[in-house]
Amino acid sequence: MGTLDGRVAVVTGAGRGIGREHALLFAAEGAKVVVNDLGGASDGTGGDRTPAQDVVAEIRDSGGDALANHDDVATWSGAHSLIRTAIEQFGDLHVLVNNAGILRDRTVVNMTEAEFDDVIRVHLKGHFAPLRHAAAYWRDQAKSGVVTDRSVINTSSTSGLFGQPGQTNYGAAKSGIAMMTMIAAEELARYGVRVNAIAPAALTRLTAGLPGVPDPGSSDAVGAMDPANVAPFVAYLATADSPITGRVFFVMGGSVQLFQPWSIIDRIDAPSGERWTVTDLQTKAAHFAEVPFELNHPMRG
Repeated sequence: MGTLDGRVAVVTGAGRGIGREHALLFAAEGAKVVVNDLGGASDGTGGDRTPAQDVVAEIRDSGGDALANHDDVATWSGAHSLIRTAIEQFGDLHVLVNNAGILRDRTVVNMTEAEFDDVIRVHLKGHFAPLRHAAAYWRDQAKSGVVTDRSVINTSSTSGLFGQPGQTNYGAAKSGIAMMTMIAAEELARYGVRVNAIAPAALTRLTAGLPGVPDPGSSDAVGAMDPANVAPFVAYLATADSPITGRVFFVMGGSVQLFQPWSIIDRIDAPSGERWTVTDLQTKAAHFAEVPFELNHPMRG
């Protein structure tokens, strides 16, 4: 008996890296898995069906049940086709793992419009579009009296929650995904849907060379930074009896850490019934520049 027996899961960006490990573990735990991947390069260019097909072959060779899908989840029609594939081929959809992404790193002054637009499209819209079509299906199921546990796991990043120079496009998308997760969790609870997100730390082709990420040939590459370390917590969030929703977690190695969302840490108030003047704010508001942010960045100590 596996912890995901009887559950149907879609995993996007599942041909390589973290997504591949999700798909393999989900199948090992008994889920039927739709392995979605365009097979493009790390910057999103090109396409290759082989990675997704190889993951499916590995799952089937191990006795699991999976099929490959190559729809572009950042398009409305592609995301709809992906969700319908799971439902039509496996009879239902219980779990959606949004993981697909690309990088187009550049500083603000050098970033092109295309570099910004493409990253926002693949990450932010590529999360929203599958979520939207899955949510519509789950709403219809609930209205027809079919109520069962559903789970969405989105993929944010410390670049979006703590910041990373050179990644304004990627960080903006990942920050948006974290808030999308929290809002969707509130909206979809009525349909039996839980929505969470992870900000994973692992050595993949997207993270190699970033500050704090070990060299691919180091021992950490197969230790704390092994992508396979991330999958168990995602599988746990996908189980039918997990009570967690609306949360964002940092996951690396054997550590799972819960983020606290934006919170107010200081304030000033104008005298009762009065409006601030700029002159008064020059005196009273300047101290905000000295208020420290306790970010507790796990990758920087």
